[in-house]
Amino acid sequence: MTVLEDRIEMAESGDELTLDMMFEWLDKMPVPEGYKAEIVGGHIFMTPQRDTHWDIIADIYDQLRTKYPRRRLKSDVRIDYPGHLNGFASDVTLLAEGAAKNSKGRWRCEDVVLIAEVISRKTADNDYGPKRDAYAAAGVPVYLIVDPYSGEWHLHTLPKDGKYHSSVCFDFGIEIDLTRTVVGLVLKTDDFPRG
Repeated sequence: MTVLEDRIEMAESGDELTLDMMFEWLDKMPVPEGYKAEIVGGHIFMTPQRDTHWDIIADIYDQLRTKYPRRRLKSDVRIDYPGHLNGFASDVTLLAEGAAKNSKGRWRCEDVVLIAEVISRKTADNDYGPKRDAYAAAGVPVYLIVDPYSGEWHLHTLPKDGKYHSSVCFDFGIEIDLTRTVVGLVLKTDDFPRG
């Protein structure tokens, strides 16, 4: 049993485990440089940042910057979402105009208008499953999954009652038309690298 597993077990046997406790422990652990950590459903995931992954994130960020100021765009910043112990550090987050931090100094999920996640092999199930569900439950209007392994992007919109009611999937090279969403622009995918 690792030190972290031991601490989680101790916390679960006494007071209720919280996201703040878990992130506090992560801050004290030697997380390798170049890795990001998030908590999905009470489970800690650490994933390395690959070149392909970063190139797609940077491309999406650059395209969003043509319309939105830097202060509204975040990457790998913790935001807590509905569900059991969900503290995500999404690849790209677009916040609503006038978004404000909560009393703990963190951005509120209610102010998120777009999430873009670039798939990593070991955590892909999170992006397609529990994270998608948490984003829908929070009412995030636009959730984009970019999968460099399949060379596809998946767009989820129209969140209601904890699920997305519209989903489309196309290959890289097909533009992502977000003009009819709150995002209001088109993302080009021609330069997205594959896995």
